[in-house]
Amino acid sequence: MDRPSFIKKIETETDGWDIIIIGGGATGLGIAMDSASRGFRTLLLEQSDFAKGTSSRSTKLVHGGVRYLAQGNIGLVYEALHERGLLKKNAPHLVSNLSFIIPCYKKGQQLFYLIGLKLYDLLSGRLSFGKSKSINKKKTLEVLPNIKKEKLKGGVIYHDGQFDDARLAINIAQTAAENGAVVLNYFKVISLLKENGKITGVTATDLETNKTYSFKAKSIINATGVFVDEILKLDDAKQKDIVMPSQGIHLVFDKSFLASDDAIMIPKTKDGRVLFIVPWHDKALVGTTDTPLKKHSLEPKALEEEIEFIISTAAIYLKHPPTRKDVLSVFAGLRPLAAPDKEKGSTKEISRSHKIIVAGSGLITITGGKWTTFRKMAEDTVNKAIKTAGLPFVKCTTQTLRIHGFQINKQTLPDSKPINNDVFQIYGSDETGIKELIKKNPELGEPIFPKKIYLKAQIAWAVRQEMARTVEDVLARRLRVLFLDAKLAIDMVPMVANIMAEELNKDSDWQKQQLNDFVNLANNYLLKSYFPSWFHSKNNPNSHKS
Repeated sequence: MDRPSFIKKIETETDGWDIIIIGGGATGLGIAMDSASRGFRTLLLEQSDFAKGTSSRSTKLVHGGVRYLAQGNIGLVYEALHERGLLKKNAPHLVSNLSFIIPCYKKGQQLFYLIGLKLYDLLSGRLSFGKSKSINKKKTLEVLPNIKKEKLKGGVIYHDGQFDDARLAINIAQTAAENGAVVLNYFKVISLLKENGKITGVTATDLETNKTYSFKAKSIINATGVFVDEILKLDDAKQKDIVMPSQGIHLVFDKSFLASDDAIMIPKTKDGRVLFIVPWHDKALVGTTDTPLKKHSLEPKALEEEIEFIISTAAIYLKHPPTRKDVLSVFAGLRPLAAPDKEKGSTKEISRSHKIIVAGSGLITITGGKWTTFRKMAEDTVNKAIKTAGLPFVKCTTQTLRIHGFQINKQTLPDSKPINNDVFQIYGSDETGIKELIKKNPELGEPIFPKKIYLKAQIAWAVRQEMARTVEDVLARRLRVLFLDAKLAIDMVPMVANIMAEELNKDSDWQKQQLNDFVNLANNYLLKSYFPSWFHSKNNPNSHKS
């Protein structure tokens, strides 16, 4: 994945494209991978970085969705469980088997939940991650030492998948590129090209150079998540909105608050939501909320009532409950839920099944769905493009397509632990390449920040092999530090910016701009502002004190 090479390719492409995808989140990247692996000339354009939006802000679960089972959506759960199994086979370096425990405090709860989870097991079939079972109070406290024991009756264990969402998105982009696709970040589609009312291409601007390009294609696919309505309005200004965004937030704490390698699932909070407390990269991830929104953005912010809901709910179940001062990072994501025909009272009731819409102009829009089913969503969308645009039929091969980084390791074992803090684990087979960089330049083997595991080589690798263009790209979506410990991410900025400037041949002004942009951004992930002494910005109210 080399952006300059991709730019050269789009500037020399004279025959046009078979399929152009707008949007570089899980759905768009999945479509690019599917399309390219079938042999179609494929171009993907993303206005920001890959997985900048919803696709990097999930609960990090590859799952069927226990709550959808409770809602009676058997079809969605069956499809998601099947896709969960395929994803673990195709990306074992990023998908792991994680045990979830439902603590039960009332008589009869264990039997009630176990009956439902046995159906969950049955639906997973041959791709099962493990059987659910009841455990007594003693065993529950043994595996969850930080759970409140007063009135505890026991628990129920079931198995689901865990993954690193943004890392998987990058690997899918690499897989698409390896199969011939051109995938470009920081390329914004500004208009649609038409002839006789039919879409024939797009106009897009390279946000790094402000150069505008026109691309012709047989099929245009709108896979922009919560932004699908904006693209639909480029096609038809009178188009009604088809997406109802819902915000979910997560709080990240030190793993000691969970004190377990198993996750906690709270099946019904005071307002009917499901809450997870999950071990992830040596931290405890707690979420999520479900808040309907009227507006959406690339950087949604957690609402105060959402923060308080998560902290107060966690306090009900943990004997050492976390507080606001313990929050290492808070992040918000928007679910692109397909809007219902009639207004419903809660986004919890809106289907997570995906929908494919073909406009009269030929524009194909994919909306709804969930991370776990990205592959199936892509298969259905490319099939629709073949039919709509008259492309030659080629069978989908992604059910068995190994995703970039594929490596059989301990994550494939039935008793494997969740994603840990091993610096190389998230890279899979790319570990060899990073170690080769260090061998050629030993300085790259040094840590970015004292006493932390992150290495300078990871920054060089992110730029050279993963198309990272900004400090945010590296610290948010390549290394995940912003989502794990926002204050640490701020402390790492000078070193990251310095190495990136050398890799990208950028000057000191670029570095200063990157420092300011990232520190201001990262403070949205903290409950208490943090501006280090080296930070000088007109946007910092405390900069005059530095």
